[in-house]
Amino acid sequence: MAKRICIYPKDVAIITGKTERYGRSLLKRIRERLNKEKHQVVSVSEFCDYMGLNEEEVKRSII
Repeated sequence: MAKRICIYPKDVAIITGKTERYGRSLLKRIRERLNKEKHQVVSVSEFCDYMGLNEEEVKRSII
């Protein structure tokens, strides 16, 4: 099985226990903070850096 490097709103919802709408909003804020364009994705490592989470734990929870 291939491992993903990008994170989606549904993943954020699973990790945080909040809604997918919150996930979309959070990913938008991360993209803005990283000066990414709308079409660019947020990687798992970028998400973890922003949220202060352990990357391995996050990867285990979204598989």
